[in-house]
Amino acid sequence: MRVALTFDTEFPGRPTSTGVEDRLLEALAERGVTATFFLQGRWARANPEQARRIAAAGHRLGNHSNFHAPMNGLDDGMLRYDIRRAEETIRETTGADPRPWFRCPFGAGMEDERVLAAIGELGYRHVGWNVDPEDWNEEHAGAEVERLVLEGVRARERDTIVLLHGWPEATAEALPRIISTLVADGVELVSVDSLERV
Repeated sequence: MRVALTFDTEFPGRPTSTGVEDRLLEALAERGVTATFFLQGRWARANPEQARRIAAAGHRLGNHSNFHAPMNGLDDGMLRYDIRRAEETIRETTGADPRPWFRCPFGAGMEDERVLAAIGELGYRHVGWNVDPEDWNEEHAGAEVERLVLEGVRARERDTIVLLHGWPEATAEALPRIISTLVADGVELVSVDSLERV
C-alpha cells in the first residue's frame, strides 16, 4: 500500500507556532520521505524562505490557490486569476512549477464541473484526500492527529492521500510517529506523482 502525505500551507494571518514547517521538513528528511506541499500564493509571498526550503528539500509542490477562497464561489474570471496568480508566485518564489497538482481550499469546488474544467484548462488536476485528521482543529493534540491518520490509513487498506497542514503544532508533534508507524506497517510513503487517482 502507498500513502502520500500532503501538506496545505495557509494564508499569512493563520496562527502558527514558530518553526513548525522546519520541524516538518526535518522529520521528513530524517526518514527520507518525499511529501507534497500545496502552497497558497499569499503564503508563499509572505514566507519566501520557507517556500524555497520546501522546494530545495525535494518535495513536490502543488497549487493551493492565491486567496484561499472557496473556488466554487468565484466567477470564471476570478477563478482563473486566482489559480494563475498563485502559480506565478510559486514559480517566482521557488523556481518550481506547481503543475499539474491543484487542491481546492476547503475542498470547495472539487466536485464542481465548472471549477474542474477551469483547473484542467490551466494544466492542473485536482488532488483530494482520503484521510483528514482535521489537524487545523486547535482541540486536536498531536496524539489525536496521529490516531486519526493511522486509523484512517489502516481502514482503507489501499493507496491513500492524507491531508495535513503546514502550521499546526500538533502536526509537527505527530509526524515523526506517523511516519515511523506507517513504515513499520509496510506502507510505502510517496508523493502524489506516484499515485493514480485514489
